Amino acid sequence: MTPGLRALTAADIPALLALTEPDPVRHCFVESRVGSGSLGGTDVWGYFSDSGRLDSAVLIGANVVPIESHPESRAAFADRLRRTGRRGSSLVGPADEVLDLWRQLAPSWGTAREVRDRQPLLAMAADSPVAADPDVRAVRSDEIDILVPACIAMFTEEVGVSPVSGGSGAAYRARIAEIIREGRAFARIEDGEVIFKAEVGAVSPRACQVQGVWVNPRLRGRGLAAPGMAAVVTLARRTCAPHVSLYVNDFNTPARKAYAKVGFAEVGSFATVLF
Repeated sequence: MTPGLRALTAADIPALLALTEPDPVRHCFVESRVGSGSLGGTDVWGYFSDSGRLDSAVLIGANVVPIESHPESRAAFADRLRRTGRRGSSLVGPADEVLDLWRQLAPSWGTAREVRDRQPLLAMAADSPVAADPDVRAVRSDEIDILVPACIAMFTEEVGVSPVSGGSGAAYRARIAEIIREGRAFARIEDGEVIFKAEVGAVSPRACQVQGVWVNPRLRGRGLAAPGMAAVVTLARRTCAPHVSLYVNDFNTPARKAYAKVGFAEVGSFATVLF
């Protein structure tokens, strides 16, 4: 059988999960999308060896995510992605895979807005030794109007563009509402103002991935991040999954120090190409 590339179907999910099984932290996002037993409209392409075995894949959506890719499969994925054109807003995943794929795609996809070539992947599977902030809790549905402005501020500061630009406000609000409804938004709120917040953006049976960590700018430098994250780790481990992970820009020294204090350890390196 000739090695080749094809779209995966629900019948391929066991083989796809066999690829991700050895590293639940690195593949948390992918497992969160396919772990229910259905691709649910997710576009995933698989590369099959000459024996017919699935040996790598790529998820194609708002994020393009390579999965256990190797030079041969990345060449095939790049060819496919060149022909379909860029549709997503980012290329993200293990640094070596993402950067090689981007090297092949850049001539046809055009200039990226930013390439973040080293983002330490951090994880922990125990509660933090740091005393958790007792005021950090799950956000209630009736607090969405309090949380959304903080989410917009964090996203804009982190990514460089507003998530509600170009008429995306309703869709973004709906996404935040979904996260709140599922009990994956955590915050310290005082007098109608967010002091600290974070969300769990992806959940699989074995791991979850934190995103959107934010301290109110007027209160930064007061040591709120570490106790806040300690609380998020405890809450996420109880309600989402036993392993808690996140990835952080290597140049974000204050955040890296706070995460290290909380107890996160570096377990890999991600990269993100933003469009």
